Amino acid sequence: MRAAQMQKYSKEVQVELNDVKIPEINSREVLVKVKAAGVNPLDILIINGSIRMISDYDLPLTLGNELSGVIEAVGKDVENFHVGDHIYTRLPVNQIGAFAEYAVINEDAISIMPKNLSFIEAAAVPLTALTAYQALNDVLNAQPNKKIFIPGGTGGFGAMAIPIAKSMGLYVITSGSERGRSRTLSIGADRFINYHEENYANILSDIDYVIDTLGAKEIKAELGILKPQGKLVSLKAVPNYRFAVDNNFPMWKQLLFGLVGARVDFLARKHKNEYHFLFVHANGSQLQRITNLVEKENITPSIDSIYNFNDINKALIKVSTGHSQGKVIVTF
Repeated sequence: MRAAQMQKYSKEVQVELNDVKIPEINSREVLVKVKAAGVNPLDILIINGSIRMISDYDLPLTLGNELSGVIEAVGKDVENFHVGDHIYTRLPVNQIGAFAEYAVINEDAISIMPKNLSFIEAAAVPLTALTAYQALNDVLNAQPNKKIFIPGGTGGFGAMAIPIAKSMGLYVITSGSERGRSRTLSIGADRFINYHEENYANILSDIDYVIDTLGAKEIKAELGILKPQGKLVSLKAVPNYRFAVDNNFPMWKQLLFGLVGARVDFLARKHKNEYHFLFVHANGSQLQRITNLVEKENITPSIDSIYNFNDINKALIKVSTGHSQGKVIVTF
């Protein structure tokens, strides 16, 4: 089979299309013929080595973190899935490889695809939807009738996070460029801020939760709009001591991340708030709940562009520029 592989960590966004053996499955795994795969900023971070402290990989590495496809074989102990099932997944962090014609995946990481989505649409869902679900449910323990601010909600993440937050009974505020206003309001946002005309930090206060999608430079401002005991979970800033402990990292990493996250932890304590960092993990049962919601509410992801697998480098470069409005997809 063909697979898009990186040979070394590099600032240059470039992968090779190589012929590799189709991997064999164990008793709890399924073999999936990949139909489409989502291309994410996470793939760029893996290529340039930015997340090596969180997850270091053996090289060469087949890239790709989420996919949709058809099951071609099942292990003898697989109970809930069958040959021919249409599935989608966020691959386990230590077993990525969506940019290939076939993938082997543990059954605990997959879900049946939503019936209202195509393979291309389904491949755009798992990473962003699980990120939103884990941020809201696992980290924030978000409660109904509370206010949440999701900056940059006009992209692929907002397309999933906003309806999931609304399904949990939250009042959702988001920001973005004016061309994204109508879509974000149509999928459930209660308030939209045009960041070209207004600064959220000047007009928002007493917010219960923030999901940071902007990074370290915005953390101080985002903490400033929270009420006391408010919670912020970052997807882009810095990991901290709490993150290292929660992920059972060795003591030296706990100490290192404690130093790295010391400034944001200090700022959070100063504001009487909580700071969390999230690195999304595979979870098939959570993805099944997302499937149910996507079908019930007829949610569709925001797709920016679609590339053939032969053009995987063009897709990666498109994502690396940060100019995509929604998810970039490669098809097989």
